[in-house]
Amino acid sequence: MMTLIIGGSGSGKSSYAEQCAVSLSQMEEEQKAECRKYYLATMQVFDGDAEGRRKVERHRQLRWNKGFITIEQPTDIRQAIQKMNHFEAVSGVRTALLECVSNLTANEMFSGAPPESAERVRAKITEEMELLRQNVTHLIVVSNNVFEDGIAYDEITMEYIRAMGAVNQKLAAMADRVIEVVVGIPILLKSL
Repeated sequence: MMTLIIGGSGSGKSSYAEQCAVSLSQMEEEQKAECRKYYLATMQVFDGDAEGRRKVERHRQLRWNKGFITIEQPTDIRQAIQKMNHFEAVSGVRTALLECVSNLTANEMFSGAPPESAERVRAKITEEMELLRQNVTHLIVVSNNVFEDGIAYDEITMEYIRAMGAVNQKLAAMADRVIEVVVGIPILLKSL
């Protein structure tokens, strides 16, 4: 099952996503299934980025003592599957929380010069998400809303925003559930 959780900055989407991952794992464990929880962290922190470091540390504190195995994977989500396979046999129940698509999209787009096209990034991310979805029992994906602030940015930033919009649409179509978190309140947008 795949759940897409979207929301604005500071909306509470990350905390809600972690609660979902823990709850799904607990349900599996109650049915006597062996279950592992993975946290796929996509944020890249660069030298001198104090705000980025604080954000990463905040997220580490949020998930502390919840039983997550953290995999730092800023690009190439396909590699996260290989890393999960090193921890266990594929036969167990896997819950994976990917935090977050916004960072992943930026990393994939701007990791080289010149930047990758929005279409190429959308295709790569959605292909890898489908592969990830096929290799876990429960997949929870966190993403940011885009196009909400109404500000016109430079062309490179607009290309990133268009890529995010396209990725979010594809992930929403793939997902069994889509939940938007607004001021800490989850709103169900889609459920199969």
